Amino acid sequence: MAVVNTTTTAIASADAAGSKFAKSGEPEIVKVGTVEVASGDSIGSTLRLIRVPSNMRITTLELSSDAITSAAADIGVYDISANGSAVVDVDQFGSAVSLATAQDKTNVLHEAVPADISKMGQPLWQRLGLSADPGKAYDLVATLTAAATAAGTVTLVVKGYTA
Repeated sequence: MAVVNTTTTAIASADAAGSKFAKSGEPEIVKVGTVEVASGDSIGSTLRLIRVPSNMRITTLELSSDAITSAAADIGVYDISANGSAVVDVDQFGSAVSLATAQDKTNVLHEAVPADISKMGQPLWQRLGLSADPGKAYDLVATLTAAATAAGTVTLVVKGYTA
Protein backbone atom coordinates (compact mmCIF):
# COMPACT_ATOMS: atom_id res chain seq x y z
CA MET A 1 0.00 0.00 0.00
CA ALA A 2 1.12 3.51 -0.74
CA VAL A 3 0.29 6.75 1.00
CA VAL A 4 -1.18 9.19 -1.53
CA ASN A 5 -2.25 12.80 -1.31
CA THR A 6 -5.08 13.60 -3.71
CA THR A 7 -6.82 16.91 -4.34
CA THR A 8 -9.92 17.91 -6.20
CA THR A 9 -9.64 19.81 -9.47
CA ALA A 10 -10.91 22.96 -7.73
CA ILE A 11 -8.19 22.78 -5.05
CA ALA A 12 -5.49 21.99 -7.62
CA SER A 13 -6.59 25.03 -9.66
CA ALA A 14 -6.54 27.26 -6.58
CA ASP A 15 -3.05 25.98 -5.69
CA ALA A 16 -1.82 26.62 -9.23
CA ALA A 17 -3.19 30.16 -9.09
CA GLY A 18 -1.39 30.80 -5.81
CA SER A 19 -4.64 31.32 -3.91
CA LYS A 20 -4.10 31.58 -0.16
CA PHE A 21 -7.67 32.23 0.85
CA ALA A 22 -10.91 30.36 0.36
CA LYS A 23 -13.36 32.19 -1.86
CA SER A 24 -16.83 32.68 -0.57
CA GLY A 25 -19.03 30.25 -2.42
CA GLU A 26 -20.86 31.15 -5.56
CA PRO A 27 -24.49 32.00 -4.90
CA GLU A 28 -26.83 29.06 -5.26
CA ILE A 29 -29.17 29.18 -8.24
CA VAL A 30 -32.71 27.94 -7.65
CA LYS A 31 -35.20 27.70 -10.52
CA VAL A 32 -38.76 26.40 -10.44
CA GLY A 33 -40.88 25.32 -13.40
CA THR A 34 -44.52 24.24 -13.26
CA VAL A 35 -46.79 22.95 -16.04
CA GLU A 36 -50.24 21.43 -16.25
CA VAL A 37 -50.77 18.00 -17.78
CA ALA A 38 -54.14 17.29 -19.37
CA SER A 39 -55.92 13.97 -19.32
CA GLY A 40 -55.15 12.42 -22.69
CA ASP A 41 -51.65 13.86 -23.11
CA SER A 42 -49.97 11.02 -24.96
CA ILE A 43 -46.63 9.27 -24.96
CA GLY A 44 -43.98 11.57 -26.44
CA SER A 45 -45.59 14.76 -25.10
CA THR A 46 -42.94 17.14 -23.75
CA LEU A 47 -43.13 19.36 -20.70
CA ARG A 48 -40.42 22.03 -20.92
CA LEU A 49 -39.93 22.98 -17.31
CA ILE A 50 -36.70 24.92 -16.68
CA ARG A 51 -33.97 26.61 -18.70
CA VAL A 52 -30.41 26.32 -17.35
CA PRO A 53 -26.97 27.38 -18.60
CA SER A 54 -24.62 24.70 -19.90
CA ASN A 55 -22.09 25.52 -17.17
CA MET A 56 -24.52 24.87 -14.31
CA ARG A 57 -23.42 22.33 -11.70
CA ILE A 58 -26.76 20.80 -10.73
CA THR A 59 -26.81 19.61 -7.11
CA THR A 60 -30.52 18.85 -6.68
CA LEU A 61 -33.34 18.14 -9.12
CA GLU A 62 -36.65 17.74 -7.31
CA LEU A 63 -39.82 16.51 -8.99
CA SER A 64 -43.26 17.11 -7.50
CA SER A 65 -46.59 16.23 -9.08
CA ASP A 66 -50.20 15.47 -8.48
CA ALA A 67 -51.29 11.88 -8.97
CA ILE A 68 -51.59 11.86 -12.77
CA THR A 69 -53.11 8.43 -13.34
CA SER A 70 -51.01 6.14 -15.54
CA ALA A 71 -48.48 8.86 -16.47
CA ALA A 72 -44.70 8.45 -16.40
CA ALA A 73 -41.91 10.59 -17.80
CA ASP A 74 -38.24 10.67 -18.67
CA ILE A 75 -36.44 13.73 -17.26
CA GLY A 76 -33.83 14.97 -19.68
CA VAL A 77 -32.14 17.74 -21.60
CA TYR A 78 -33.26 19.40 -24.85
CA ASP A 79 -31.87 22.25 -26.92
CA ILE A 80 -33.87 25.45 -26.54
CA SER A 81 -36.18 26.46 -29.39
CA ALA A 82 -33.68 29.02 -30.74
CA ASN A 83 -31.23 26.12 -31.22
CA GLY A 84 -33.73 23.76 -32.85
CA SER A 85 -35.45 22.15 -29.82
CA ALA A 86 -33.73 18.79 -30.43
CA VAL A 87 -33.37 16.11 -27.78
CA VAL A 88 -29.86 16.16 -26.30
CA ASP A 89 -30.37 13.36 -23.74
CA VAL A 90 -33.99 12.35 -23.14
CA ASP A 91 -33.34 10.63 -19.80
CA GLN A 92 -30.15 12.20 -18.46
CA PHE A 93 -31.72 12.45 -15.02
CA GLY A 94 -34.84 10.28 -14.79
CA SER A 95 -36.10 7.29 -16.74
CA ALA A 96 -39.84 6.50 -16.85
CA VAL A 97 -40.42 8.19 -13.49
CA SER A 98 -43.96 7.41 -12.35
CA LEU A 99 -46.37 10.33 -12.11
CA ALA A 100 -49.27 7.97 -11.43
CA THR A 101 -48.95 8.64 -7.72
CA ALA A 102 -48.19 12.03 -6.22
CA GLN A 103 -44.52 12.98 -6.00
CA ASP A 104 -43.27 15.32 -3.27
CA LYS A 105 -39.80 16.74 -3.88
CA THR A 106 -38.42 13.45 -5.22
CA ASN A 107 -34.76 14.00 -6.13
CA VAL A 108 -34.38 12.62 -9.66
CA LEU A 109 -30.82 13.89 -10.25
CA HIS A 110 -29.49 10.33 -10.55
CA GLU A 111 -32.70 8.33 -10.97
CA ALA A 112 -32.02 7.17 -14.55
CA VAL A 113 -29.04 5.06 -13.52
CA PRO A 114 -27.34 4.38 -10.23
CA ALA A 115 -25.44 7.50 -9.22
CA ASP A 116 -22.29 7.79 -11.30
CA ILE A 117 -20.21 9.43 -8.61
CA SER A 118 -17.69 10.61 -11.20
CA LYS A 119 -20.40 12.94 -12.58
CA MET A 120 -21.21 14.55 -9.25
CA GLY A 121 -20.24 18.21 -9.28
CA GLN A 122 -19.66 18.29 -13.04
CA PRO A 123 -21.19 21.12 -15.06
CA LEU A 124 -24.09 20.08 -17.29
CA TRP A 125 -22.03 20.17 -20.49
CA GLN A 126 -19.60 17.66 -19.02
CA ARG A 127 -22.41 15.40 -17.74
CA LEU A 128 -23.68 15.37 -21.34
CA GLY A 129 -20.30 14.07 -22.53
CA LEU A 130 -19.25 17.23 -24.39
CA SER A 131 -15.54 18.03 -24.66
CA ALA A 132 -16.02 21.77 -24.03
CA ASP A 133 -18.64 24.14 -22.71
CA PRO A 134 -20.82 25.25 -25.66
CA GLY A 135 -21.81 28.36 -23.68
CA LYS A 136 -25.52 28.00 -24.31
CA ALA A 137 -28.77 27.27 -22.52
CA TYR A 138 -30.61 23.97 -22.32
CA ASP A 139 -34.17 23.12 -21.29
CA LEU A 140 -34.88 20.47 -18.66
CA VAL A 141 -37.81 18.52 -20.05
CA ALA A 142 -40.16 15.78 -18.89
CA THR A 143 -41.10 13.57 -21.85
CA LEU A 144 -44.11 11.33 -21.25
CA THR A 145 -43.35 7.62 -21.55
CA ALA A 146 -46.87 6.65 -20.48
CA ALA A 147 -49.99 8.63 -21.36
CA ALA A 148 -51.85 10.68 -18.77
CA THR A 149 -55.36 9.49 -17.98
CA ALA A 150 -55.95 12.31 -15.49
CA ALA A 151 -55.01 15.97 -15.34
CA GLY A 152 -52.50 17.34 -12.85
CA THR A 153 -49.62 19.65 -12.09
CA VAL A 154 -45.91 18.85 -12.51
CA THR A 155 -43.22 20.98 -10.87
CA LEU A 156 -39.45 20.68 -11.18
CA VAL A 157 -37.02 22.52 -8.90
CA VAL A 158 -33.35 22.71 -9.86
CA LYS A 159 -30.62 23.86 -7.51
CA GLY A 160 -26.98 24.35 -8.32
CA TYR A 161 -24.13 26.70 -9.13
CA THR A 162 -22.53 28.02 -12.28
CA ALA A 163 -19.00 26.88 -13.00
